[in-house]
Amino acid sequence: MIGAGIHPGDLLIVDRSLSAENNKVAIVAINGELTVKRLSRQSDCLYLLAENPHCAKIEVTEEMDAKIWGIVTTVIHPL
Repeated sequence: MIGAGIHPGDLLIVDRSLSAENNKVAIVAINGELTVKRLSRQSDCLYLLAENPHCAKIEVTEEMDAKIWGIVTTVIHPL
């Protein structure tokens, strides 16, 4: 998530009460594993974007066990 200003070792503050809206950065559980991605709704499809040119976008399908865990509100960079 380098393009979103999130680097390895950063601390993320997440609000689980916020709605999952287009273009928000979210913690998403996919098949039991947590990942940080930007939400992108295009037509009737939901995509998870990595904000890294080396990573492909992920289309969320009905076959996936995908749950939006929370919305990232703050990024804290270590000193």
